[in-house]
Amino acid sequence: MSDHWYALHVRPRFEKHVQTHLEEKGYEVFCPTYSVKRQWSDRVKSLDFPLFPGYVFCRFSVNARLPILVTPGVNQVVGAGKTPIMVDESELLTIRRVLESGVATEPWPYLKVGETVRIETGPLEGMLGIVARIKNSYRLVVSVSLLMRSVSVELDAKWIKPIAQLRATPQDPVCERTIVANPPLRISKHS
Repeated sequence: MSDHWYALHVRPRFEKHVQTHLEEKGYEVFCPTYSVKRQWSDRVKSLDFPLFPGYVFCRFSVNARLPILVTPGVNQVVGAGKTPIMVDESELLTIRRVLESGVATEPWPYLKVGETVRIETGPLEGMLGIVARIKNSYRLVVSVSLLMRSVSVELDAKWIKPIAQLRATPQDPVCERTIVANPPLRISKHS
């Protein structure tokens, strides 16, 4: 079976440790981060935090996941019950492209509905996402469906173009089905 991307749920603040251990074992790991400037009484420092706190993405074969699960800090592979679910690789590529663009990013609440837009110009040209407006600035929200988490990127309003909403059209006429219930059981009394 080929290798796919999976999300690993890890201990709080262990994202970098898990990334280092898995890379030492030879796995391809993706732990996206964003920078924040924090001010102390005597200095201003730039700190990196994970975009998806508590999660690390790793490419591996689902049938050979034991070395992943025994890595210090890994709680589990994200999935339904005990069945791991793959992360859509196009979503991870979108996150990588956002990070490589150099535009300021930050974690964002997951958005499922909203106006979908296409970026027409700028460093993110051609990308699709959901647009949000906050404090007179436009932001593009890119989501990872499996984790129900999102990343927000600040945009120039001139860069975006709305995409026409797709309308559902019935392709086949709706057919009714009648389901016949089993006849009731008859219990006879023998005396």
